[in-house]
Amino acid sequence: MAKTVMLAILSILLVCCIILQPDVSFQASLKGLSIWWDIVFPGLLPYFVLYEIMLAFGLAHGLGALLQPVASRLLRMPGEAVIGLAAGWMGGYPAGAEQVARLCREGRLNNSQGQHLLALSHMPNPLFMIVIVGASFLQTPTAGLIVAAGVWLSALWLLLLSSIWPQFPHGNPHNQQPAPARPHPRHGLLAAAAFAMKAGRESDGRSFGRVLGESVTASVQRLMIVGGFMIVASVLARLAEPLLLPLSNMGFPFVGQVLFEGHLGAYAASLWNLPGAGLPLICAAIAAAVSWTGISGILQAGYSIGGTGLKLFPFMMYRLNHAVHAFLVTLLLWGPAGKLFSMLAPDGGFPVLAEGTTRLSSHGPLSEAQAFTAVNMPTLWPYSAAIFVGGAVLLCSLYFLFKWRPVGRTEI
Repeated sequence: MAKTVMLAILSILLVCCIILQPDVSFQASLKGLSIWWDIVFPGLLPYFVLYEIMLAFGLAHGLGALLQPVASRLLRMPGEAVIGLAAGWMGGYPAGAEQVARLCREGRLNNSQGQHLLALSHMPNPLFMIVIVGASFLQTPTAGLIVAAGVWLSALWLLLLSSIWPQFPHGNPHNQQPAPARPHPRHGLLAAAAFAMKAGRESDGRSFGRVLGESVTASVQRLMIVGGFMIVASVLARLAEPLLLPLSNMGFPFVGQVLFEGHLGAYAASLWNLPGAGLPLICAAIAAAVSWTGISGILQAGYSIGGTGLKLFPFMMYRLNHAVHAFLVTLLLWGPAGKLFSMLAPDGGFPVLAEGTTRLSSHGPLSEAQAFTAVNMPTLWPYSAAIFVGGAVLLCSLYFLFKWRPVGRTEI
């Protein structure tokens, strides 16, 4: 009862604030709409559609069976748990929360496992970090690569801690009963993956045309929900600026945007002009912003997991923990990455690292009028081969690392 009354009072106060400041609220709404329509919508839609198609044709089920040793040893979960991680890491939030909620509703994960996987799978969109942050916000593609590396490495570090230290926040307790296991043929991982793909496809049974149409419809519907959260968060951040004025006077004007929305916070942090704040500190602030994901991202996850029994408060604490680690890892990564890129391009092909303490590249930051356009964005093509090779090496290493190591007598 008290919670309902408090929410009602807050809603009335927000409506009053919007009525008293209609011009400010309207401009904030337009800004949130611009970021969603020009960045988030085209960035997430292909991921959502392709993942729905993968689910329908059994590819996601096959990947879960193929990576079952990784899930069993690191996560102590069924192989399908890897699909939640893959959806969150490749599709961005709230794709990971969607898959975690599905696994919990199907009874493949218990509450402890679902809470653990929810925290690990809620990740920012890689396309946003690499392309938008690097090539658009900072006008230097390699900056986006370092932001993404800081976010991913800090997430892997927390994943490792939770796997070897059960008392770590969101670590999977050993005394929890495992989720129900699904039998598969004893002819190796590849045969198990093929069997899982066939079973997943037969359980779906839709034609390709129907799958494609329904995948687009479902993906657009989810993105409309995301857009609504972003617009509301943009208005809230603008109305909360007077409350955060002390932090703004201290040289942190982007705290409000970071608090309410990760994409808005990344853009505001990219324009940080604090004296002495070089590009390494700016990239670290962006990594923390997208790792925290903002109240908007947390509410999106809460919308996805509704009715599953999963809690938002421990999930929020994990997001804060990840944001702190992402900030520190990005700063620590800057020096070694700079030396590596200098070796790969001694002629200065990576100006963001060659200059070291320069705030931005020679192109300078985008102005408000130029924001969210791709006209002058530098190309990422010279770095695509390195990204592809690095990702392939990482996947192969994980596969062979856990393929030959026993994971116990329990068959998942």
